[in-house]
Amino acid sequence: MTPKAPTIRFGPAGWSYDDWNGIVYPAHRPHGFHEAEYLANFFDTIEINTTFYHPPRAEVSRSWINRVRHNPNFRFTAKLWQRFTHERVASQQDEKVFKEGVRPLLEAGLLGALLMQFPWSFKNSRENREYIGGLVMQFMEYPLVLEVRHESWNQPEIYQMLHDLGVGFCNIDQPVIGRSIRPSDRTTSPIGYVRLHGRNYEHWFTSNEHPEERYDYLYGEGELESWAERIRHVAEAGEATYVITNNHFRGKAVANALQLISIIRNKSVPVPPSLISEYPVLESIATPSSGFAPPEQSSFLFEAGGTND
Repeated sequence: MTPKAPTIRFGPAGWSYDDWNGIVYPAHRPHGFHEAEYLANFFDTIEINTTFYHPPRAEVSRSWINRVRHNPNFRFTAKLWQRFTHERVASQQDEKVFKEGVRPLLEAGLLGALLMQFPWSFKNSRENREYIGGLVMQFMEYPLVLEVRHESWNQPEIYQMLHDLGVGFCNIDQPVIGRSIRPSDRTTSPIGYVRLHGRNYEHWFTSNEHPEERYDYLYGEGELESWAERIRHVAEAGEATYVITNNHFRGKAVANALQLISIIRNKSVPVPPSLISEYPVLESIATPSSGFAPPEQSSFLFEAGGTND
């Protein structure tokens, strides 16, 4: 019997960016156009960014579910509200509101992971380890993944702690400045997770006036090949792996995610024609019929993202 191929889902972080108009999305959108529905024709995951800034309303979550139903292999991932990770002042009411908002995704089986993303300033200390433990208990019904950015967390006992808690570890690519955590290929739970933020050293700690600058980075083929090897290793150790590209400036995340699919699956992929115009390097991986794929024509996704789980 042929071994089951690892399930790997690729997709961008977020979908609502003004600078994607005419690059990722059609310049003239048809009636009823929705960004997530469009992306689900090319990808089998999207990381929901808005949940970091505020909890979604349950009806909004249900609308997202309906938008991606044409791709049965699709799963969302979502970021935990910053009240819990950055501000760390969340109340019981905050917990209730957040859970109510994302509950439809969980109940529909469409929430592949809930990402607890902490900032670089969140360093490995007893207090912070205890905080993570408490947060895991609060959200134990969710498939949790931890993202930390400071090198102090790169310790065997931390990975063992996550394994014991059943929490996945997020392998990240970021500008390595000072004691920033380096690229890795670790798996500490059935969920594998990778996030590529780009390597814009000049603007990584940019001012709040132009936050989009830090994500202005297009990975080259050699850089993607290196990450493809790590992704394969992560996927071999887990049940489902999520690869999220966060270098979203002018659709670079979408371009690089499509390239990663092509590299790992060793095949061409559909590419939005406007994206090829912006990034001609995509011509070499694009299928002859690249463009908007209606639901009945999106079967490539099941091969590109692995089998259903």
